[in-house]
Amino acid sequence: MVSSDIIRTAVGIVGNAISLGLFLSPVPTFVRICKKKSVEEFSVIPYTATLLNCMLWVVYGLPVVHPNSTLVITINGAGTAIELCYVALYVVYSAGPKRVRALLLLLADLAFVAAVATVVLLTFHTHERRSLVVGVLCVVFCIMMYLAPLSVMKMVIQTKSVEYMPLFLSMASFFNALCWSIYALIRFDIFITIPNGLGLLFAIAQLVLHVIYYKSTRRQIAERKAKGEGGVVEVVVSNGSSKPTTMA
Repeated sequence: MVSSDIIRTAVGIVGNAISLGLFLSPVPTFVRICKKKSVEEFSVIPYTATLLNCMLWVVYGLPVVHPNSTLVITINGAGTAIELCYVALYVVYSAGPKRVRALLLLLADLAFVAAVATVVLLTFHTHERRSLVVGVLCVVFCIMMYLAPLSVMKMVIQTKSVEYMPLFLSMASFFNALCWSIYALIRFDIFITIPNGLGLLFAIAQLVLHVIYYKSTRRQIAERKAKGEGGVVEVVVSNGSSKPTTMA
């Protein structure tokens, strides 16, 4: 009989793979930035916010904080490296106030995580206390990031179109949150369960909107093509990622 630990590990590996795909989803945006040598109107906030989230989860997964969390460290360590690359490219191809803002946000992220790690390790001396403090912070920041797609969902309802809420990202967010929720429930971890359970609900809501507005979206696109209208609107969606925000 397969043990629960093996099932949990397998689910965590799948979650790692899906989360990695979500982390890499902004690559086309940064290819565009590199080609144009300008960040244009793109904001650095989604990337510095995701970086902060990843770094906090890395601290949470440390053996001295929350033992047996290797898969949490692997995906969030990868996410940290990827987001650092995004922020570095943003700094290189931005100028003036945008560059200063990006650098300040990056330094603020690093300083905050360093402060949290230092205080937790020096002040609390049991895994339970350390997990509690870092876990609460992770949950708070994860929930804040999961609230970001609500503006896009509101736009979908108002326009009756899911054109700018990509189905593949909604599907990836759903399976990502599902995997990590199962992972957290097998060996119950409330700090991983809460944000991913919430992310799962948001992802389901997005898929429901796709079902409701699929036909009206196709009709609007067809009408626009018939009129010869063009144009592309790019929307940054932050979910688990969805710009990837689901980390563990």
